[in-house]
Amino acid sequence: MPYSLSLALAAAAAALLTTPGVMRFAVHIGALDHPGPRRVHRESVPTLGGLAMVAAVLGVAWVARLLPGPARELAPRPLLGFTLAAIPIVALGMVDDRRGATPLAKLGVQTCAALVLSLFGYGVSEITNPLGGTLTAYALSAPLTVAWVLVVTNAINLIDGLDGLAAGVTTLVAATLWWVGHAHGDLYVMFFSAIVIGATLGFLRYNFPPARVFMGDTGSQFLGLTIAAVSLLEHRKGTTAVTLLFPIVALGIPLIDSVSAFGRRVIAGRPVFSADTGHIHHRLLRLGLSPRAAVIALWGLCALLGIAAVVLEPLPRRTAGWLAMLLALAVLVAFEAVKFEAARRASKSAL
Repeated sequence: MPYSLSLALAAAAAALLTTPGVMRFAVHIGALDHPGPRRVHRESVPTLGGLAMVAAVLGVAWVARLLPGPARELAPRPLLGFTLAAIPIVALGMVDDRRGATPLAKLGVQTCAALVLSLFGYGVSEITNPLGGTLTAYALSAPLTVAWVLVVTNAINLIDGLDGLAAGVTTLVAATLWWVGHAHGDLYVMFFSAIVIGATLGFLRYNFPPARVFMGDTGSQFLGLTIAAVSLLEHRKGTTAVTLLFPIVALGIPLIDSVSAFGRRVIAGRPVFSADTGHIHHRLLRLGLSPRAAVIALWGLCALLGIAAVVLEPLPRRTAGWLAMLLALAVLVAFEAVKFEAARRASKSAL
């Protein structure tokens, strides 16, 4: 615990110190997010803020790996693999934040990053049915790893629609992963999770609504890749979720929001990667919540799901599986209830 706290504090300090410089750099090169129909801010805000978290996470991780301490005992291969996978993701994010990137280009780069992780030992080696039974993945390991990275990376990317939302959600998910890693004595999971917690909290000093800087795709995709990688690290020892069940529970809000977004776009006959205002945070705003209140409400729900993941972890897999499915159903019902009420209020105000 003291070592994890030291890592978190170091990452928080790094993010606090580097974010102002990143903001000045973004303004200098014209990397600004301007007000628009899907935006809640009324003035241009510098983006590329994710670079500060990239510097904090990778910088603290490598310095800790080189200095005397528990991290010196960690195998270098997973950290090297994560670093190499992060490079194309960060480069893609910077290009997207400056002039945009096509969905195909995003998927291609994300797939390459996932394959790099797979080559360095990250992967889904076994598939556990939460309702009983285990299968060895064999040739499906790499495709499942790619699928997991794509889902998580894009889930965090899609939920980054309000100031502080993605950073706060990532903090809570990382805290859940740290707890599960601690329960199983997995130092690598605790190591990465503690650094992510610190980096995101440090960045929130500038990103909490009203934000002075946005993380942009540079930050959201990097955080998504990081959470996906940490989940796979936990998985590699067969400790948490040989099924990735508990990371899925902790990531419930962004995952369900993403699935809902893709579903409604398919039903409407629109491109699945097209932007819209149907995300859960947009619906909360239409209910009359302020951006800050909507963010805090979603943080609270994510915290509850994180606690649920911790509570489910020691239970028998069958029991945990059924309870996880009930939780998912409850969240879906809540999403639809918010959608219905937002539509009702909109139609009432139009009369």
